[in-house]
Amino acid sequence: MAVTRCTKMAYSSADEMVFGKAKKPVKTGLGLEIGAGYTTPEVNYAPRPEAGASKEKLIKEYERITTDIMARMVQIGAPSVVLETEHVQQMSNNPDWGAAVAHAQKTIMEDYHDEYGIKCALRHTIGDIRESRDFLQLRGDKYNTFIEAFEQCAQNGADMLSVESMGGKEVFDYAILRNDMAGVLFGIGVLGSMDMEMIWSDIADIAKKNNVIAAGDTDCAQANTAMFIAGGLLDKNLAHSIAIIARAISAPRTLVAYEAGAVGPGKDCGYENTIVKSIAGVPMAQEGKTSTCAHSDLMGNLTMQCCDLWSNESVEYHGEFGGTTVQCWSETLAYDCALMNVALDSGNEKILRDMFAASDMYRDPQGYVLAYQNAYRVGEAIAKDGNDIYLRAKNAALESIAIVEEGANGKLELSRFEAKALADAKASFEGLTDDKDKFMSDCLDKYKKEVKVFLPENYGL
Repeated sequence: MAVTRCTKMAYSSADEMVFGKAKKPVKTGLGLEIGAGYTTPEVNYAPRPEAGASKEKLIKEYERITTDIMARMVQIGAPSVVLETEHVQQMSNNPDWGAAVAHAQKTIMEDYHDEYGIKCALRHTIGDIRESRDFLQLRGDKYNTFIEAFEQCAQNGADMLSVESMGGKEVFDYAILRNDMAGVLFGIGVLGSMDMEMIWSDIADIAKKNNVIAAGDTDCAQANTAMFIAGGLLDKNLAHSIAIIARAISAPRTLVAYEAGAVGPGKDCGYENTIVKSIAGVPMAQEGKTSTCAHSDLMGNLTMQCCDLWSNESVEYHGEFGGTTVQCWSETLAYDCALMNVALDSGNEKILRDMFAASDMYRDPQGYVLAYQNAYRVGEAIAKDGNDIYLRAKNAALESIAIVEEGANGKLELSRFEAKALADAKASFEGLTDDKDKFMSDCLDKYKKEVKVFLPENYGL
C-alpha cells in the first residue's frame, strides 16, 4: 500500500485545536463518534498475573473487568465509554486467546448498549511480541504471529486496532544512555519510521478487510522510556530537555501510522499526540493526571488540552474501597469528560483548554514544548520537510530546542544541568548533515559495530 506523507498542517492555526473535536472524526463501535464534538473516557486495565494461567481464567477476568466498567458507566449516567485491552503476552503469542477475549468483551458491551443506549467501542492493543531477550526480530516467524493477532481480534469484536511498536529501540536504548543525539534521531526518527511503515501498511489492510478501525501507535518504547528515565524534578538521570527532544522526534515516527492508512484515535500514552493531531487532523487519546495509577508525568492537566478520548493508562484489576480499580478510574475519567463536554456545549472550550495548558506548561521543558501552541510549531517543522523521514525528525528536534530556549528567556526555569544538556544537544543536531543518505550510511557503519543486537535486515537494509 502506498504511504501518503503529510506535508501540510491539518489546522490553519494552533488556536483551532481543542479537545473533543478533530478535523477527521472517526465513527466506530456501537453508536460512538470520536472527535465529533464530545470527549469520551477510555479505560485501560491489566488482568492480575494469576489470571494468565489459562485461557479460560483470562477470559473470565476480562468478562469481570468489562462488566464492572459498563455497569459503573451506566450507574453514573455516562453517555459513552471506550475500553482498551492492552494484550498481555499470552494473548498476542496465542492469537486465539486475544480473539476469545475480544469476543467475550464485545458480547457484554453489546448487551449494555442494547439495554441502556450507552455508546461504546472496544480497542485491542496487540503486544509487539517481536522482541526476544537478545534481539528484536522485526520480520520472520514472530511477525507472522503478530499480524495474525490483529487479524483474529478484528474478526472477533475489536472495533479498533493499535500497537506500541518497538522498531529502532535497540539503537535508541544504546544512544539515550550515552546522550548520543545522532543515535536517538536514527533510532526513533529513521529506524522507527521505517518499521512503522511496514507494520501499519499491513494493519491498515487488515482493518479495511474486516471493516474495523486501524487506530494508531505510540512511541512508548522510546519517547516514554526517555520520559521515565528523566523522572521528576529531583531526578538527574537524564535531562528533561533531552527527554522532550526525544518526544519531538517521536512525533514524525508516530505520524507514519496515519500516513500508512490508520485513522485514529491515536493511543493514550503517546504524549506526542498533540503534535501529530496538528498535522494529521485525526482524533487522539491522551493520558495525564489520570495515569498516576501507572506513572507520574509532570503535565497531568496539560495533556487534556486537545484530547478526544481521555484515558487512565493501565491499572491492575483488583479491589479498592470504591469498587474495583476499573470502576474507580472509569468514574474519574467520566467526570473529567463531563467537564470538557460542558465546556464544548457552552462555547467555553478554548478557555478551559488554555487553563489546562497554563497549569502545567512552566513546570518542566516537556510540558512547555507540548503546550498546544508550541506543539503546533513542532508540527509545522515536521510538515515542512514531510517527505523526508530524516529531515523532518531533525527539524522537530531543532524546533523543540528553539522553543525551550525561548521558554528559558521567560517563565520556564532551567537548572544549570538542564541548560548545559540543551546547549550540548543543540550543538549535536546543528552539526548533523542535511543529507539523509549520508546520515544513514554513517549511522549504519557506527551502530552495526557498536550495538551487537542491531540487525539492519530487520529494516530491509
